[in-house]
Amino acid sequence: MLFDILLQVGLILLMIYLFLAMHGIPNKVLSKIRYRNRADFQAKRHFVLGAQLLARARSSKNRSDSTSLAKEALEEAEKAIAFDPKDAAAHILKSLALDFQGFKTSALDSLDAALSPLCAKSLSDQERGDALFKRAELKVAIARRGRTDSAVADLEDAVTLSPENAKAFRLLGECYEGKKMKEEAKKAYEDALRVEPELTAAREALDRLGS
Repeated sequence: MLFDILLQVGLILLMIYLFLAMHGIPNKVLSKIRYRNRADFQAKRHFVLGAQLLARARSSKNRSDSTSLAKEALEEAEKAIAFDPKDAAAHILKSLALDFQGFKTSALDSLDAALSPLCAKSLSDQERGDALFKRAELKVAIARRGRTDSAVADLEDAVTLSPENAKAFRLLGECYEGKKMKEEAKKAYEDALRVEPELTAAREALDRLGS
């Protein structure tokens, strides 16, 4: 009985496979898989090249060279995004390259894309926390109305996801201090010093607040 059932199932599967084969469906599926793998490879290649270019831009002492390298890094980031628009890392690289060139509003837009539901799932908790910190930093730098509250929300999430980011705690302290939240600011500065005892800005802030 069991053998008969298995035989019937096998025949049904064979017929389904033959039907699909007649219509070239397996080849289409394999073609999509191959394209996906190829796209992933190209996206990663452009991302790595872009990250290397940005690192060179940051270390270059020649302003013209650093600007040129940052532009090339931006181009590679955009190519990576074209191949894999759901990879948050490429959007973050684009943001960093834009920020390096002084385009903070555009850099903020790229971080918004990186932290969107479509892309954020490709990040680990720590990576997402670090990206939230960078977005808050840009919001504070742009200093538009309503940005401070939004930056505080990002930083509160950032220090939860990435609790070893001393700079995030320090910036959170500055935001709290700007909002006249003295006790919260002191706690944030203390957390920054817990992570990085030599963080001068946090130490000076605590002295200023009379810790």
